[in-house]
Amino acid sequence: MVSTRFEVNSTPPVRYPRSIFFIISNEFSERFNYYGMRTVLALYLTQKLAYSNDTATVIYHIFTSLAYFFPLMGAILADSWLGKFKTILYLSIVYCAGSTLIALGAIPPLNLPATSMTVLGLLFIAVGSGGIKPCVSAFGGDQFKLPEQAAQLAKFFSLFYFSINAGSLISTTLTPILREDVHCFGDNSCFSLAFGVPAVLMILAIVIFVCGRAMYTIKKPSGNMIVLVFKCIGNALAVRSKESSTSPRAHWLDYAESKYGKGIVADIKALLKILILYIPLPVFWALFDQQGSRWTFQATRMDGELAGYTIKPDQMQVINPLLILAFIPVFESVIYPALAKIGIRRPLQKLSLGGLLAGAAFVLSGFVEIALDSTEAMLPAAHEAQLRVFNGLPCDYRFHTDIPNLAGFSVPSRGAFEALHVELPPGLANGTFQFRAETSEIGCVRENMTEFSGSFSLQAGGAVSYFISRKGGRSSLLEYADTAAKDRNGLPRMRLLANVRTTKQISLRHNGNADVVYNVALNQYDQLTSVTEGEYGVYVGERPIATVKLSPGGVYTLILDEFLENEFNLQTHTITPSNSVHMLWLIPQYVVITAGEVMFSITGLEFSYSQAPESMKSVIQAFWLLTVAIGNMLVVFIAEAKFVQSQSLEFFLFAALMFLDMGLFMVLAMRYRYSDTTGGASSVESIEVEQQGKKKQHDALAISDTLSERSAKSTTYANEAYRED
Repeated sequence: MVSTRFEVNSTPPVRYPRSIFFIISNEFSERFNYYGMRTVLALYLTQKLAYSNDTATVIYHIFTSLAYFFPLMGAILADSWLGKFKTILYLSIVYCAGSTLIALGAIPPLNLPATSMTVLGLLFIAVGSGGIKPCVSAFGGDQFKLPEQAAQLAKFFSLFYFSINAGSLISTTLTPILREDVHCFGDNSCFSLAFGVPAVLMILAIVIFVCGRAMYTIKKPSGNMIVLVFKCIGNALAVRSKESSTSPRAHWLDYAESKYGKGIVADIKALLKILILYIPLPVFWALFDQQGSRWTFQATRMDGELAGYTIKPDQMQVINPLLILAFIPVFESVIYPALAKIGIRRPLQKLSLGGLLAGAAFVLSGFVEIALDSTEAMLPAAHEAQLRVFNGLPCDYRFHTDIPNLAGFSVPSRGAFEALHVELPPGLANGTFQFRAETSEIGCVRENMTEFSGSFSLQAGGAVSYFISRKGGRSSLLEYADTAAKDRNGLPRMRLLANVRTTKQISLRHNGNADVVYNVALNQYDQLTSVTEGEYGVYVGERPIATVKLSPGGVYTLILDEFLENEFNLQTHTITPSNSVHMLWLIPQYVVITAGEVMFSITGLEFSYSQAPESMKSVIQAFWLLTVAIGNMLVVFIAEAKFVQSQSLEFFLFAALMFLDMGLFMVLAMRYRYSDTTGGASSVESIEVEQQGKKKQHDALAISDTLSERSAKSTTYANEAYRED
């Protein structure tokens, strides 16, 4: 009897790489740093470095543009010379130096050149952040063996984008709180902490990354396809200039076939076919990235109070990634099927609709801006002057003047009079006009304050105010330059006029935050102070005498009168109303532009990846990032050119530009012929099939590199793209 033994050889499963923990932790810390810093950057430039909104917008978008340009350099550096590990390590150190420079420059007691350190720090961060963008997810992919670990690679990308999402959302929510709710170094804000916490996380990111050094699979540089593409194009142009007359070819790129072969030339032709469609795309990013600049400045002029909590202007930016997470499944299950029923199925159709939605969002922001314009301060025209008279005495006064069209007016007891449009005679820049004031009230008659006279000095385009007080037992008129302009950072502004005898200082103590205290000298009439919004108790020594509420954007004059010894009366006069348009009115424009992003950005990535030849997938993603960089430079150009003076008109200008741009894109899209046989379905599932069939790691990494650049905003798409691998 013969027995036969059968042995089944089973290959043990490959262990999940332990090094992934270090890469995921590094990415979380780095994204926390980048988005935390960028969230508060625009307000830091205006509030602490005293840049105008236009200049701050320019700096913000130059920085963003560089951060999306340097990935091209980082990819070339990693693939051609240093390798991914050294590129990530070296550029992370540059990145960390930039974050540290900004944080140290924001500490007032150090008296460092904050402006120079901030600009230099932003440059370092752009180089570091941009340089490591294309490397981190690709380096994580290098830790897996394909195709054996294809499923584990999919889980890695899910964890990777979850870390991006977590770092972005947490920092975008937290850093505005650190900026405004924490008070440090005697200031009402703490930008040094808002920058310092992300900087510490960046240092931690480097430490974590280095700790995993012994576990990493490190591959040597093997050449960069982007460099090869440019070399091939350069060779084709050079050969064509020499041989075009003697050896004509059907296409100018065919002149490079002798050196690079028909395959790479054919792939570059397909690449250029897609890149023609990229020409209009930067305009979308010009609109989209203004969420951190123009839209944030818009929010500073609005009321953020909601159920006892005050929404910070820069916290509105968190709406976008939150909506992205909610919108993607809704679009896949509801919106796209509905659009398919009316004939909108192809990626380029969806992308066009996304661009139109971005333009619509800026139409909405333009209307919000018009509503905000109605709440702005009433400032004098170039040929006008403004006159205000405040009465600190317990009696009414009647003024008689020789000001044209203002022969007389009355100022009530502890009240105010305003003339906001005083027409000066033609050609008169400064005018002096006589007045006589009188009262018949018994209290003032008894104290010999029945009448006084003097002159008003009015200036074209300016505002002047006068305060009636008691001095030397008689009525007196104090003059000071005035303004009704709101604080450009959205804070309340307050001036104290006092007619008292027994104290020289009062204190305003915030009822909601005991750390916020303002000691106000009573003889500084020309001092207009920006303060934290909220309700304050007014104290003489430790004795409370009144309560006053100072709301965001309001300009107030407080009149303090000691009508009896140690008996005080405080009157609040609103010179400019507080912000009355609620910040929640920004939500519609965020909803519309986020819907536009889902249809534009994610669909554009799907289309580009599915249409690009296998060898060109990483190249097409690099050019996608370049459209973001160019779009931000477009914002810089328009902000510097100042085509319009009104912010609402600028928003409408961007909207019109977006609509025209999408018209051009539609013309280009109609001429495009899809490379697949499905007519351009370009679905997530088709991408998965393509990835599985090719069994090459760099295909998966090519799309992951770009998705990471848009932060958490493409998280769900990335997870879906790899879920069924």
